[in-house]
Amino acid sequence: MATPNKVAAVEEITNDFNASNAAVLTEYRGLTVAQLKELRVSLGRENKFSVVKNTLTAIAAKEAGVGAFEGHLAGPTAIAFIKGDAVAAAKSLTDFAKANKALVIKTGYFEGRALDAAEVAALAALESREVQLARVAAVLLAPMAAAARTLDALRIKLDEGTESPAADEAPAADEAPAEAPAAEADAAVEAPAEAQTTEA
Repeated sequence: MATPNKVAAVEEITNDFNASNAAVLTEYRGLTVAQLKELRVSLGRENKFSVVKNTLTAIAAKEAGVGAFEGHLAGPTAIAFIKGDAVAAAKSLTDFAKANKALVIKTGYFEGRALDAAEVAALAALESREVQLARVAAVLLAPMAAAARTLDALRIKLDEGTESPAADEAPAADEAPAEAPAAEADAAVEAPAEAQTTEA
């Protein structure tokens, strides 16, 4: 008969399976507590790396409808339950396994599909969600940046076109009125002479 502790453990593992979009089954024989802590930190807060009992995990996987681990639950077992970016988590696991040979990636699943160790490594080689989003953002922003540069170039061109030699033409405008008084003065000088001729 199952004890309350075992029932609670199965329920917790089942919930972890149901809440995850991916999971990776590992063997951690020989890893220290400090190394396990380092791995958990590298996976991020939204993901969970749990040391589990094989018999209880088999029951939980069956209840959650996960068949990827069947036949692989042997030895010291730990599972990475991935709730966030599966690519980034797979990369953290494979990088850690390369640096720490005691961690062995056995199998996994991603969105309901079973993955062997090679496929987990292939998943890790993909671009992370953040990189993909950055690429999409760059593509979307490129036309806007080009339009901004075009408008700025047009503004500069228009600014250059509005510069005219108005300041150089100003003296010529000032000279025109200067001729008028001279003509009027000549008329004033000639007028008395005509008047004298008429009187004679």
